[in-house]
Amino acid sequence: QVQLVESGGGLVQAGGSLRLSCATAARTFSTYVMGWFRQAPGKEREFVAGVSSEGNAILHAEYVEGRFTISRDNGKNTVSLQMNSLKPEDTAVYFCAAGLGIPINAPERLWDYWGQGTQVTVSS
Repeated sequence: QVQLVESGGGLVQAGGSLRLSCATAARTFSTYVMGWFRQAPGKEREFVAGVSSEGNAILHAEYVEGRFTISRDNGKNTVSLQMNSLKPEDTAVYFCAAGLGIPINAPERLWDYWGQGTQVTVSS
């Protein structure tokens, strides 16, 4: 079992920055592909970014490319999402996810574990 705990959400003005973190005590963290998803009110959950188990492959969704950066630290069992130049349309609950042996941009149904989510609100 892999328990994921997100932190770092909050309220920020458009153009601002936030850094989300996801931590786990699982000793097998370094074997998992890690990802971030988000779900805005009334919308389906969507992929934001993914990183391979060793951190050598990264992918960001086109709507966050150049503004968001995913990274991981296998020594600390954490994955982070640095979010810059935030826009009101980035407002959503952000979820951390973990999966074994899946593509870094795998569809939602293939991820094995999910965090509880953290709210990000961007005001205009």
